[in-house]
Amino acid sequence: MYKSKITSFRVDGRVKLLERPTREDFGKTDKELKKDLENIREELGDFQDTLYAHGKYSVLICLQGMDTAGKDSLIREVFKDFNARGVVVHSFKVPTELELGHDYLWRHYIALPAKGKFGVFNRTHYENVLVTRVHPEYIMGEHIPGIHSVADIDQKFWDKRFEQINNFERHIAENGTIIFKFYLHLSKEEQRLRLLRRLALKRKNWKFSPGDLKERKLWDTYRNCYEEAINETSKAHAPWYIVPADNKKAARVIVASVLLEELKKYKDIKEPELDDKIKANLALYKQQLEKEAE
Repeated sequence: MYKSKITSFRVDGRVKLLERPTREDFGKTDKELKKDLENIREELGDFQDTLYAHGKYSVLICLQGMDTAGKDSLIREVFKDFNARGVVVHSFKVPTELELGHDYLWRHYIALPAKGKFGVFNRTHYENVLVTRVHPEYIMGEHIPGIHSVADIDQKFWDKRFEQINNFERHIAENGTIIFKFYLHLSKEEQRLRLLRRLALKRKNWKFSPGDLKERKLWDTYRNCYEEAINETSKAHAPWYIVPADNKKAARVIVASVLLEELKKYKDIKEPELDDKIKANLALYKQQLEKEAE
């Protein structure tokens, strides 16, 4: 069922987010979705072992979405069966003074996964064409030549950033990084309900910030920025997937299914063959170990 719908989530042409669904459950119960995820992530865990042994590819998973879209819990549930040393998660916050002393892609480049590993960007380099576009005054902290005021930040500036991001992704893809980009497509009403839950449950209070409500007022602006970013940067080597996110359990299954089905297409990723000399002496090595027990 999931395999047959994967192509419907992938962005291969221009899209309008208002026309994309925010809820999907595949006609299954929460219990069924949870069980399906367990099966899929077990296969993903096995693939991770093979990827590590093969040692020629890395996998980069980029997660974007409005506040409360479910990025943190998705990471926790989808990668639960991975070897902890085989997956590294980076949650990008407001740039530090050190990071602002470099170009905006620097901190993302140095966080890329090594060959044989999975890397997850929880919020990504796309924040540089999303939050900074909604709040262009943030750009001033980057000290870019030729940008003297917010008035200098025009459409050409953003077009250039899209080009730079495309070039960045093309470069790492050509050098062995398999890229997945997921936009967790949440409805405004579902976000309202999730924010209310954060206020109602004491154990979730820490997640709430009054700033969440200020950003919520800019919902349409953010959606438009996401739409343009997705349309300008969904490429064959680095595709976007628009994931209905109102149902968290289904969203996790979608992401896990996409990863598994797409990664299985890399038929060259396999465990390396033993050296012929070692293979010819396996019986001898076994004999030596068995003798130790005598």
